[in-house]
Amino acid sequence: MKIVKQFQVRGLPGNVTRAEFNGRLVDFWGPANPTHVLVAHDGQNIFDRGTATNRSTWKLAQNAIRVADELGKTPPLIIGVFHSRTAADPEGRYKDLTPLQPFHNGVKTVVEANFTLNEIRSDKYLQHISDEILPSISSLYSLTPSSANTAMLGSSMGGLMALYGVGLRPDLYGTALSFSPHWIISDNSLVEYLIDALPKPGTHKLWMSRGTKGHDANYGPLQNYADERAQKNGWRLHHDFITRIYPRTGHNQRSWQKYVDDALRFWLEK
Repeated sequence: MKIVKQFQVRGLPGNVTRAEFNGRLVDFWGPANPTHVLVAHDGQNIFDRGTATNRSTWKLAQNAIRVADELGKTPPLIIGVFHSRTAADPEGRYKDLTPLQPFHNGVKTVVEANFTLNEIRSDKYLQHISDEILPSISSLYSLTPSSANTAMLGSSMGGLMALYGVGLRPDLYGTALSFSPHWIISDNSLVEYLIDALPKPGTHKLWMSRGTKGHDANYGPLQNYADERAQKNGWRLHHDFITRIYPRTGHNQRSWQKYVDDALRFWLEK
C-alpha cells in the first residue's frame, strides 16, 4: 500500500486517505476504533467530488455517521475501490465489474460487449480487494474483517458485484447492499445465478433497490424476479432481506445518496 494523499471532505471529520495498491486507487475513511467495515465499488464516487461522475458523490461517510449516531453505534470504516476505466482502457470498469463465473457457466449475454469473456477480470478484482486491500486498510484501524462486521455496497454494475462478492466470499462479507443492479446485461439466467449463489439465509443480510427513472425504469421485471427468487430461497422479507422501489429517483449518485441511509440502517441494526 502506497499513500498517495490525504484530503478533507466537507461534513466529514478528519481526512480521507487515498492509497495505491499495485496500480489500483482506493479512498478510505474511518473513525477511531470502528467495529464495522464497508467496501464500496466505484470508489471514484464515494468521497471526492473531483473524481466523481458529474461531481456528485454518495456522501456515504456523512450518511453513515448520521445513521450510526441514531443507532448509538460507531460509524464504519468505509473503503471505496476505484474501477480501472482509463483512456487507454475505456471498458475497464465493465471488465472489473462484470461477474465472470455466471458467463462461464451458461448465463446468456443480452447486451453485446466491446470485450471478450477472457478480458473480464472481476474474480481477480474481488480477490485483490478481499486478500490485500481490505485486510491492509482494516489493520490500520485494528479491525479484523469478517462476515459479522463487513458489508459490500455497489450500484449498477457495482450492484451486481456486491451480490457476486458476497456469493463468492460469504465468510468475509455478511451483507450485500445492491443499488439498481444492472440486470439488463442478461436475462433471468443471471438473476438465477447470482441469487442462487448467495449463502443460505440465516446469518447474512440482503438489500436490493431501484428507482423509476433512467436505466432504473427498465429494471422492473428482472428485479421482481430477483425478489421472488430470493424469497423462494428462504430470504425473509423485512427481516434479513429488503427490496425497495424509490419513485422519482434514477440511476445516479444523487439518487442513491438520497436513500443510502435506509440501507446503512438495515445493515447496522441488529
